[in-house]
Amino acid sequence: MKLQIQYFALLREQRGLSDETLETTAVTPTELYEKLGAKYAFTLPADRVRAAVNGEFVAADAVLKSGDTVVFIPPVAGG
Repeated sequence: MKLQIQYFALLREQRGLSDETLETTAVTPTELYEKLGAKYAFTLPADRVRAAVNGEFVAADAVLKSGDTVVFIPPVAGG
């Protein structure tokens, strides 16, 4: 399926892009993140990253469908 992926903060730095469109066989945000993490050497484990699909935060095991926009959001620090 084809997905639009957006990266923020540390993930954007590690990927070197803020967004991309890609084909994947991943069916959940966690599976997608793990595949991307292995490919791009992300340093954050999947359980530390939140996923939003089409503008809504979703569970890690939500089912993705072709055309979805997936945003991975790492933890943020404030001060």
